[in-house]
Amino acid sequence: MYNIIPLILILISLSVIIIITVKKFPVLANLDVENIPKEKEARFKEQIISGRLKRNIIKWVSKFTRFVAPAARAVNDFFKWSYHKLLELKDTYKNNEALPRKEAEKRADELLAEAEELIQDEELDKAEKKLIEIINLDNKNTEAFRKLGELYFERKNLEEARQTFEHVIKLEQGESGEIYFNLSLVNRDMENLKEAADNIKKALEFEPNNPRYIDTALQISIMNKDKAEALNAYGRLKEVNPDNQKLDEMKARIDAM
Repeated sequence: MYNIIPLILILISLSVIIIITVKKFPVLANLDVENIPKEKEARFKEQIISGRLKRNIIKWVSKFTRFVAPAARAVNDFFKWSYHKLLELKDTYKNNEALPRKEAEKRADELLAEAEELIQDEELDKAEKKLIEIINLDNKNTEAFRKLGELYFERKNLEEARQTFEHVIKLEQGESGEIYFNLSLVNRDMENLKEAADNIKKALEFEPNNPRYIDTALQISIMNKDKAEALNAYGRLKEVNPDNQKLDEMKARIDAM
């Protein structure tokens, strides 16, 4: 009987944490903000922060439950630690918004350099936190959103990656082939093949002779079983990258369609 008390206290503590998180970072799902760009950007930013908090809570609970002691004091310590973690991130969010513009820009550059270094070291969780800090400082920082989308894709958080890349497209006044290329890879891995094909076509409008784009277009065409598009992409790839060692394999797959 005594051994079940800590488990009950864990569940109560977890419920309180989730309630605090939901109150502090509402998703605003029922608010119509399609015609209010600032509110829409704020909602998207809150969704990213909220998503990170939810993942962190699950991770903290998982770590704690593996080492839980049979005493209520351990549960109480865990609750205090988790609560302070949430407050720490919330305070960082508020403090960043209060910085003067020039100081905020300088801080954003520093954070971006730190995030890139962390990504190179494959410390993706820490890099994500840095990128979210940048977005707190400047919710139109497309470079931070790009890096965040690439990080989510690397970590196989495909839905988050898709939403982030789509947000970059909305933010950018001058679009680029790279963002559509990244979005095509995400949709390909999500098996949204029609969207992936549309994305890679748009990428090729910017850089029609980019071998990576053509190679991806060829792969997606084969997955779509679109022989005409596959042959077209194969011919273009053979022209721009004749040394590609996958050409014979790709041609065999096309012939087998």
